[in-house]
Amino acid sequence: MGSQPRPTAGDGYKYCLGCGEVKPHDEWHRNKSAVDGLATRCKACRVVDGRIGHLKRAYGVTEAQRDEMIAARGGLCRICLKAPAAHVDHCHETGRVRGVLCFNCNTAIGLLGDDPGTIQRAISYLEGNAWKPTIVAQGVYRQPS
Repeated sequence: MGSQPRPTAGDGYKYCLGCGEVKPHDEWHRNKSAVDGLATRCKACRVVDGRIGHLKRAYGVTEAQRDEMIAARGGLCRICLKAPAAHVDHCHETGRVRGVLCFNCNTAIGLLGDDPGTIQRAISYLEGNAWKPTIVAQGVYRQPS
């Protein structure tokens, strides 16, 4: 079993070690230390590698594990059940991955500080149980619990 010969690339083109395609020079990042001044992999391959590396570094999961979490929920966000799940959600204290959410839901719980108490008060507010103090005596109010 021998390796296949590398395709020749004409002037203005280069062979990508990642995808195995010959592409024009404008699809490459510059690399001053390389003999030809271009990176060894095209921009598209570098983007894919960067995403894979980010998932592993930030969350300790592979793309396959993330895709499995998405498929387990039918491809939808675990909170709104409407939008496509694409963003890995994790606990900022423990680093534990909780699931995959849509952008809006992931951002919302982050803006609420990942705090269950704050989120419960938001739920109560949305259900119409707005903050209504009870008057105990003149100028003295009891806050709802």
